[in-house]
Amino acid sequence: MATCTFLGLGVMGGPMARHLAQKGHDVTVWNRTGEKADAWLAKVGAGRTAASPAEAITGAEFIFMCLADDPDVDAVFAAFAPALKAGQVIADHTTGSAGLARKLAQGAKAKGAEFVDAPVSGGQMGAENGQLTVMCGGDPATFARVEPVMRAFSKQITLIGDVGAGQLAKSVNQICIAGVVQGVAEGLHFARKNGLDEAKVIEAISAGAAQSWQMQNRWKTMVDGKFDFGFAVDWMRKDLRIALDAARAAGASTPLTALVDQFYADVQAEGHGRWDTSSLISRLNK
Repeated sequence: MATCTFLGLGVMGGPMARHLAQKGHDVTVWNRTGEKADAWLAKVGAGRTAASPAEAITGAEFIFMCLADDPDVDAVFAAFAPALKAGQVIADHTTGSAGLARKLAQGAKAKGAEFVDAPVSGGQMGAENGQLTVMCGGDPATFARVEPVMRAFSKQITLIGDVGAGQLAKSVNQICIAGVVQGVAEGLHFARKNGLDEAKVIEAISAGAAQSWQMQNRWKTMVDGKFDFGFAVDWMRKDLRIALDAARAAGASTPLTALVDQFYADVQAEGHGRWDTSSLISRLNK
């Protein structure tokens, strides 16, 4: 079993850290809001809390982060970097930019530590059930060290390439999801406008080429106008901002992603930034 630190106990990080502890790893946690760390400890009944990131990583073999955005990751890394020791491995599960991942990898290397960018997909349900998909960028030897530990909360872990490749792969994931959700929303909206029974339509098409996870798991709540499941619009727009920035930098054409991003902006403008991503249908049904 490994000695681990987990920094960030939000809707994703909290369950991920719990799975590490429940699989027998020695886990120290830190969260910007100390009360959340205390609540995590009381719920899990294992591990320990730390007062600062630097204190949390002391003696850890593996340091996991799951934070909100690039500025948060940069600040937390700066807080614990002076305490980094040679041989420690940092795995950042935050969805962020490839540029920051490369910067942090250099910072870790200067201390003799190692770094893997490892954003995840699967949402809160995947985190709760320990069934996340992890996209990694880093040195193969470093990946080989940390991959068995990440198995505690994952069903699929893939090394995509060098540092930064994991974050770019996560952008691919979000680009694909944006298009699929909009397609399902338009299909269901079309069915309703034409007086079709949505349940029968989904039964007919979900076994064919149109099937997708979004269709199978979200069509009913989309039809019912219930959007308190899964990944929030606010976070999706953050991810799409990162993806669109990376697309511009690489000269990639992503017109559909840019359009769907603006559709999500419409949902935000209605005051529904905490609704889940399937809420795209709400703007069609208004």
